[in-house]
Amino acid sequence: MKPICIIAARGGSKGVPGKNMRIVNSKPLVAHTIHKAIKSKFFSHVIVSTENKKIAAISKKYGAEVPFIRPKKYATDTATAGDVLNHAIKKLYSLGYNFETVVNLDCTVPFLRIKDIKGTVELLKKEKCHFVVGAYRQHLNPYYNIVELNSEGFVKLVKPVKKFFRTRQESPKVYKLNGLLTFNA
Repeated sequence: MKPICIIAARGGSKGVPGKNMRIVNSKPLVAHTIHKAIKSKFFSHVIVSTENKKIAAISKKYGAEVPFIRPKKYATDTATAGDVLNHAIKKLYSLGYNFETVVNLDCTVPFLRIKDIKGTVELLKKEKCHFVVGAYRQHLNPYYNIVELNSEGFVKLVKPVKKFFRTRQESPKVYKLNGLLTFNA
């Protein structure tokens, strides 16, 4: 059975208003992720979960299915990705969709590679694990160059260390999640 792809695209972004509809390299941001998912020929369905009618129309134009409009309570600043995915999965099952594996693609990562998408599903099956996330090596490092303010107004490393690292290369390697999540439903 082929996996299903769910792309969550909220209309009410606060950091970059309307970001999922913004044009990036001649297409709306959400369209890049839809295009990658469809081009991979890896999914039984490419679904966009949104509360926004404009995003829904854009998504359909670029070939995604929008079988439901997400309730507003799952499109707030406090709604988690887990809330959104749980709602989408339950709604899709109630609409008769049949799937075992879900690939959640973050629409704010338009240059994700198809081989990475396929690789997460293959790894999930091979390792018999619950979920797989995509990540890349990060040069910003909480052991070396990321700080926060303490209660006295002084900066301190986010990740306190027992040993001082003179260079970033000496510090432990860290990774940033890239917006790719694969799991068994």
